[in-house]
Amino acid sequence: MQRRQGRVNAGLLLLLYQISQVGLQNIPSVTLAVLVLNIFLFLNPVRPLHEVCISVNEGFYKQNWQRLLLSPVHHADDWHLYYNMISMLWKGIMLERKLKSVWFAYIIAVFSVLIGVVYMALEFMLVKILNDPSYEMNCAVGFSGVLFALKVLNNHYNPGRVSSVLGLQISSKYACWVELVAIHLISPGTSFAGHLAGILVGLMYTMGPLKKIMKACAGAVTSFTDPDRPRDYYSGYSDYYYRYPEYQYTTPRNYYDYTGGLTEEEQLERAVLNSLNERDFGGATYNNERRPYGFWFPPEQNSEEEVRRQRLRRFDRR
Repeated sequence: MQRRQGRVNAGLLLLLYQISQVGLQNIPSVTLAVLVLNIFLFLNPVRPLHEVCISVNEGFYKQNWQRLLLSPVHHADDWHLYYNMISMLWKGIMLERKLKSVWFAYIIAVFSVLIGVVYMALEFMLVKILNDPSYEMNCAVGFSGVLFALKVLNNHYNPGRVSSVLGLQISSKYACWVELVAIHLISPGTSFAGHLAGILVGLMYTMGPLKKIMKACAGAVTSFTDPDRPRDYYSGYSDYYYRYPEYQYTTPRNYYDYTGGLTEEEQLERAVLNSLNERDFGGATYNNERRPYGFWFPPEQNSEEEVRRQRLRRFDRR
């Protein structure tokens, strides 16, 4: 790890000022952690930029897969860091409150890696389509690809809004596409493919299968849940039924406790006998004992003649 040396970083100072104006207590935990991580790695990069950036040559051919993790959290200069983290600050505040911190952290992690993969795929396609090997060498760093994906999510969860792009009022539905072209025209050195990869990953989440795949993978590993999904689960390997959010455990009752092992015909006959005995003894219990739940068995089996006399006495009292 190398400590960054050189001039005063005005972009970094301005970023810290903006964060202080918002207030640390008003920034959700995952968003704040992303900001701190990017600032820390800007001041103390793990490796020089040419050793952390992602490209087809480095990531695919040389199989330096660790660059998928390192490239999003390293930035070329302080202004690159400033614009990306200011965008992350506002998008993170809105989305983390909507999606909750655990799921938002999961999204950030998956998007960071997946955008690098899609970026390499786009560059590889350009090599084949344009027959230009130089696209294999294009090396990208920065968090902007993830930010474009989060912009797609933000527009999805907050439809009907209007965004200002270069002074033009653009529907949020198309704002990311207009911003993609505008940034490339204003700053030709930016990675068009990296930004496009972010948009495509965002669309894969909102309109494609990515969200379902993430939920399936998370459910197989831990108890991650999407906040919008009802939280009722049943495990066939457990004797307990867990219902969330009541936080109550209940043990399933044994069917034998209710039936005493009797068939339906025997249950009906026993119920008739119990009803007659309760009428004859005023509902009292033998030996002052409390009767168990389910079917009650009298201490002695009455004969058919005794049952007949009991029925006659019941009608006589009427």
